[in-house]
Amino acid sequence: MSPTTTGTAPEETRQAASAQEPAAAASGSAGQHTAAGRPAKAPARPGATRSGRLLGALRRLPFLLLHAAAKSAAVLALLVLWETAPRLGLVDRTFLPPFTEVARAWWELAGDGQLLDNTRASLARSFSGFGLAVLIAVPLGLLIGWYRPVADLLNPLLEVFRNTAALALLPVFVLLLGIGETSKISIVVYACTWPILLNTISAVRNVDPTLLKLAKSMDLSAPRLFQKVILPSSVPVMFTGIRLAGAVSILVLVAAEMIGAKAGLGYLINASQFNFAIPQMYAGIVTISVIGVAFNQLLVAVERRLSSWRIPLAG
Repeated sequence: MSPTTTGTAPEETRQAASAQEPAAAASGSAGQHTAAGRPAKAPARPGATRSGRLLGALRRLPFLLLHAAAKSAAVLALLVLWETAPRLGLVDRTFLPPFTEVARAWWELAGDGQLLDNTRASLARSFSGFGLAVLIAVPLGLLIGWYRPVADLLNPLLEVFRNTAALALLPVFVLLLGIGETSKISIVVYACTWPILLNTISAVRNVDPTLLKLAKSMDLSAPRLFQKVILPSSVPVMFTGIRLAGAVSILVLVAAEMIGAKAGLGYLINASQFNFAIPQMYAGIVTISVIGVAFNQLLVAVERRLSSWRIPLAG
């Protein structure tokens, strides 16, 4: 090789390397953007994300409105029938006034504070009795359902009291506990205990045997087995009883307030009937219905929260 050739070779190598640097940088950045054969996603801007969510909500709006209209169609039809039947003379409007008159009476009761005071008194009694029933019936139901000796001991006593109507025992509660708040809360506790207790016992006894065998094969201790298998599996059936008890707590309390009370929605309905204030009577009834629906929806939301592990069935 000649001296001239060997002298120019390093210079050519440096020029080629300098020429390849931009191409390598470009190819490197292109490799980053096309990793795994797909272009890399740029970070989403907050404004774009918000606008996308807004567009998604707007697209779902007609479906949501249609769904809400379908769910409320029956209620709206009932209100229309309630309004038109008395006005057309199909029923005596003295005993069933139009819905607008009932709504006006409800507004007047709400305006002068009577509705709020009576509702507060009923809710305090109902929620107190319902809460005590849950605290008593759920642990007792788990105990009876899980331990057979406890069930054998208490079953005869349970069979006696479960078939005794709560309102039939109301005079007994009044005689023993007086006409104050204690008797009313106690009758609510008694009435709410049975749906919760019986559904909890059934839930524990009907846990999937396969789950129990799998848990026992993993050498879980009795407390861990109870915590990880028995309780989660029992939640759906247990909450069926709790929801039934929620409705019972309001119905039984209203009946108790009609017999002996100086405040409450039952007292309001009974006093309106005696005074022949029929719109006010129906206003109290509507208030009880709304409270019952709201309470049931609250319990449904709690049930979904506690049983979020469940996989919904297709279809």
